[in-house]
Amino acid sequence: MQFIRTSGKPALQFQELSPSQRSAPAIEDLAREIFQQPFNLVQGPLYQAKVLSLGGDDHVLILSIHHAIADGWTLGVFVEDLFAAYVLGLRGSEAALPPVPLSYTEWGAAERSFWQGAQIEQRADYWKHHLGGVSRLWKESACGVLKRHVTTVPPVLGRAVRDLSRRYGATLFSTLLTAFQITLSKWTGNDDIIVGTPVANRNKQAVRQTAGYCSGIVPLRGRIDTAHSFADTLRGVHQSSVESFANAMPFAELVRMLGCPTAPGYNPLFQVRFALQNHPVPDVEMPGLALQLNMRSTGTSRFDLACEVNEHGEGLEVAWLFRDRMFGEDDINRVSCMFLSVLAGVCQTPEILILSLMNQQR
Repeated sequence: MQFIRTSGKPALQFQELSPSQRSAPAIEDLAREIFQQPFNLVQGPLYQAKVLSLGGDDHVLILSIHHAIADGWTLGVFVEDLFAAYVLGLRGSEAALPPVPLSYTEWGAAERSFWQGAQIEQRADYWKHHLGGVSRLWKESACGVLKRHVTTVPPVLGRAVRDLSRRYGATLFSTLLTAFQITLSKWTGNDDIIVGTPVANRNKQAVRQTAGYCSGIVPLRGRIDTAHSFADTLRGVHQSSVESFANAMPFAELVRMLGCPTAPGYNPLFQVRFALQNHPVPDVEMPGLALQLNMRSTGTSRFDLACEVNEHGEGLEVAWLFRDRMFGEDDINRVSCMFLSVLAGVCQTPEILILSLMNQQR
């Protein structure tokens, strides 16, 4: 049960580092110590902030946030607000930042008001039909340390993937998802693939400046028929994704309506997360100020496998997150190479049959 406080005291600490603590590895160690400190889920706050002074005007702000109170979009809101406040401070102004059009408390109340029985029942019917008979890709899940493997899609291939999407009237997300589902089908031997993908859930302008966890998770199911071409499969995945997004509902309510068993460390609907991360995190440039934003995972494994694609100029960055007790580095390197190979193959020959495409993979 989520409780939203109407007020709270800021939890901000300051530490002046000794010369031996100012190296990059030492700062990473200090950050890791902060990330490993548990949150009090009852008393809060569900964030920790600490300013590390390296001397002079060189500082590092370590911010650890529980996912219950922040989503990826919130990071952009935070950066904007932080530096708006910084500018006000430089000017000696005591004025507060302007209030947001919709507070998180108000957003939460509107969500509770909207998701009543009739609305839930209407969408649940779609999901009962759409997710009926889904089986898991791996029978057993094993807890373990979250590992990260990063590869890049070069600009030439990145441009080709975007061009392919435009030619077939699909989104970049749908094209990447189709290639990913084909890759998983080849890798696992399953032709029925379900993944979960995050959605910003900020369709109204009033909530775009609101900090908090507004995002949701939508299950996407794809059936891979090797007799179909990639182009036909892409059209089907795109249409199915549009329908799934249109019927999105709170994930907890979806799980309850489907009667899925729940357990700690176990996702009741899917084992794989796929995301195209394009939430706005602004670049900040000011005279006399240089800023570098670095994001770190705390090592908490929420899924057996995750593939997160970030737009990186004309290219793409592909980050693979995986449980180290289920997969090794060689496994992830293999599936990563397969994914890039599928993308390259379909950009060259969009009408290629899935069977032929899979036979090209090793």
